[in-house]
Amino acid sequence: MNFENIRKETLGLENLIHFNSAGSSLPPRCVTDTVVNYLVQEGQVGGYEQFEIEANRLEFVYDQISQLINANREEIALMESATRAWISLFYSLEWKKGQVILTSQTDYASNFISYLQLQKEKGVILEVLPQSKHGETCLQSLENRLQKGDVKLVSLSHIPTNGGLIQPVEQVGALTQKYNCLFLLDACQSVGQCPTDVQKIQCDFLTATGRKYLRGPRGTGFLYVKKKHFSWLNPFSLDLFSANLTSKNSYEVRQDARMFESWESSPALRLGLGQACEYASKLGIENTFEKIKQLGNFLRQELQQVNGIEIHDLGKEKGGIVSFTLKNKDSLKVKKELSQRKVNVSVSYKTSTFFDMEVRGLGDILRASVHYYNTEEEVLSFIETLKGLP
Repeated sequence: MNFENIRKETLGLENLIHFNSAGSSLPPRCVTDTVVNYLVQEGQVGGYEQFEIEANRLEFVYDQISQLINANREEIALMESATRAWISLFYSLEWKKGQVILTSQTDYASNFISYLQLQKEKGVILEVLPQSKHGETCLQSLENRLQKGDVKLVSLSHIPTNGGLIQPVEQVGALTQKYNCLFLLDACQSVGQCPTDVQKIQCDFLTATGRKYLRGPRGTGFLYVKKKHFSWLNPFSLDLFSANLTSKNSYEVRQDARMFESWESSPALRLGLGQACEYASKLGIENTFEKIKQLGNFLRQELQQVNGIEIHDLGKEKGGIVSFTLKNKDSLKVKKELSQRKVNVSVSYKTSTFFDMEVRGLGDILRASVHYYNTEEEVLSFIETLKGLP
């Protein structure tokens, strides 16, 4: 891994310290060039015409994604975001009264809203699993609950938005397979950050975004659907791409994951997403994840030396998302002050992981998320900037 070249290929690093990859990473030049060049060509020859010219390259995006997560190309649907992918799948599972959803305390608030909506409208039962002493989902509690046989879905966020925790998803997948239960994995913070192999995880469905650790363009994401589920899934929204009219009174749904896609899309952004997947694969996720973990741990270590800073990360194994607060300082105000000094961080609002924040008595917290293109020198500079805030 040529670290010097990686830094040169990331234009924003010339002007700032970017510790906001959990929000939106800085893309490599090849991704932005791909998107811009397509749009320029589209303006010169026409939208439909450019799509036809690039048809083969657009099809190859499915291969690039499937290679990244060890899936088959027909199991991939390209979406506008991870949320769009998650919602499209979740609401298509044909829910019935009394069916049980198991989730974790650290699941994303957007997902909780969907659970609660179905609880209200369909009468499904939502249960939050206990945590281990480190904050991960308690595997023994999960197995004890699955043994009852009434759970339809286990739905987890692989890496929560508000801290370094990494869920033991391979062990969870093994349990859901053992007890014949569906497993939906929200991987919006993990794809691009840590190895995410759907064969090892044994999840039935996975959703991801392009803009976070994958370093793709905003407005992109994808959905993985295990092939064995194609025949019974019932997408809640269909159009002339996801289904075909077979007579005046009948239609036929596609028998691949693209049953969840719509006809209209952004080819430029999709090509950028494919380029980001290829870039990540060439570097090697295992290699880059080691760098991310090392930097995340180094940042936690340095933050612990600063008076008035409290770190709020959970997990036995931690990734590159570091959450903390400054005593007697408003997190949003600190974020703005850092931005004025060319340092990008984010705020994890209490509402974004409401259940976890409420249980732990937390309000809005700061989130600094490092990537493999960051350096220890940037971490030390960040620490000095924090110390110098008024």
